[in-house]
Amino acid sequence: MAEAIGTFDQIVALAPRHDALLRALRALAFDLHPGLFEVSRPGDRAVSWGWGPKKMSDAYACALPYRDHVNLAFYRGADLPDLAGLLRGTGKSMRHVPLTAPEEVDAPAIRALLVAAREERRLALGLDAPAA
Repeated sequence: MAEAIGTFDQIVALAPRHDALLRALRALAFDLHPGLFEVSRPGDRAVSWGWGPKKMSDAYACALPYRDHVNLAFYRGADLPDLAGLLRGTGKSMRHVPLTAPEEVDAPAIRALLVAAREERRLALGLDAPAA
């Protein structure tokens, strides 16, 4: 059974109080990875970003809105350098950072985690480095 692919606005509609935070995360993801592949999955309540459509192999990060926060999750977060100690979770590979305000997206540590996750996936997939 194919999973239902939706739109970013459908994800925002699931948690309208986090509209600004979700849009700030999305803007940062596109800023750090022009041409990234975005997939919104309303059934998962998530929007993922990566190198292709497959969330567990091509994607490196996703935003999952909850009632009081949005998790910025990293599919292979257990392998990422986390010098600021932001990552939470105990799963085999996935880790997340709970965010509550758009201003938190501006933190250098958030940017560093997204870049590290992007590069981990790029290398794992054997993709060439983007042109400078």
